[in-house]
Amino acid sequence: MTEERAPICFYYGNGKLLELAEYPRVVLQPDFYNAEEIAYLKGKGVHCLAYLTLSEDTGPPADWQRVEVNPDWGGKFVHVDHPGWVSHVVGQARAALAAGFDGLFLDTLNVELTFPEDVPHLLTLVAAVRAVSESAYILANRGFGMLPRLAELVDGVVFESFSARWTEDGYAPWPPDVLEFHAQIAEQLLRLELDLYALDYADDPGLTDFAIRRARQFGMQCIVSDRALSRV
Repeated sequence: MTEERAPICFYYGNGKLLELAEYPRVVLQPDFYNAEEIAYLKGKGVHCLAYLTLSEDTGPPADWQRVEVNPDWGGKFVHVDHPGWVSHVVGQARAALAAGFDGLFLDTLNVELTFPEDVPHLLTLVAAVRAVSESAYILANRGFGMLPRLAELVDGVVFESFSARWTEDGYAPWPPDVLEFHAQIAEQLLRLELDLYALDYADDPGLTDFAIRRARQFGMQCIVSDRALSRV
């Protein structure tokens, strides 16, 4: 029996065009691929989405950066309503679409967990990205603090770490109370007219199967990868 190909691939490395061409949709780091490579993938029928972070910055020091740093990845948190940051993000969105990307994958949207006062400002930033993207496909990572308004601005939502996560000791399922909380959010998502995906982290068949089966129960297509999203 042939293994079913996942509906989307999240790959944060470079190259591997032949492998990526096997997927209907891919999420890529736009700086890692030139216009010719994107054109190659599109010629193979692949729908290419460019990664775009909306509340964290890994670039050089800038006025919009906060003092606080994401402890997991090292990026600086930002003031999402800073005019310079808004211009920076909108410019990145325009550049990716001009390079041939079919749409955008919006990451770092869960500011309700870090700076809840920024939720309305982040929603305004998502709206600004939508305004310059016209009919491009926009996929949001979480962003639950902006629901249901977020659903009016994007085409799909990814529930990252829906069932399984990475920890200091490896990969593991969430404890029962978190799984139940995530289930409640998933039920809310089901009432919206969006494409729904779960992105889980696992390194063994048992945990992988658990994540895929659980996502299906909530109407989500599940993609399982490693912490660095280095699998194709």
